[in-house]
Amino acid sequence: MKKINFVTHNKDKVREFKAILGEEIEVEQVDIDYPELRSDDPEEIVKAAVKKLAEELKKPVVAEDSGLFIHSLKDFPGTSSAYIHKRIGLKGILKLMENVKGRECVYKSAVGYCEPNEEPISFLGEEKGKIAEEIRGSYGFGHDPIVIPEGSDKTYGEMENVEDAKNFRRKSVEKLRGYLNKK
Repeated sequence: MKKINFVTHNKDKVREFKAILGEEIEVEQVDIDYPELRSDDPEEIVKAAVKKLAEELKKPVVAEDSGLFIHSLKDFPGTSSAYIHKRIGLKGILKLMENVKGRECVYKSAVGYCEPNEEPISFLGEEKGKIAEEIRGSYGFGHDPIVIPEGSDKTYGEMENVEDAKNFRRKSVEKLRGYLNKK
């Protein structure tokens, strides 16, 4: 059985990775702090992180960076989504969106993988949607209760099977799985 060392504090992300990867790849959480590069590009962030972590930990590592990019807010909060969520929360994002007609957004997930003494690679998953007018639902985490994925009238927060519904992270993790299965 293949194994990945997933560096994250977020147990919800670990649960999502396990659900997507299934039984074929074991996911071990490595719960440590590491400095993140500041960039508007989530792939650049994870590549820098996994390169440094693989060298420090002396084992293959995976990290994930995701963000909510709201077009009318010039792609804010973007790669700072978790930080902004802690500071102003969902209500703060909705306050910024008051009287804004264009509510289109993109959820992005970049998964980085690196082995010691190797170059990092990344896998990007994206999903279009729009920002709801109000907080709806309690499923998922982060911005899920305000994001309505394309083709739906429900927010992720209203979806009981939210881990199955979130295609942006699923796409990036499935690309990782495909890469690992070829190794």
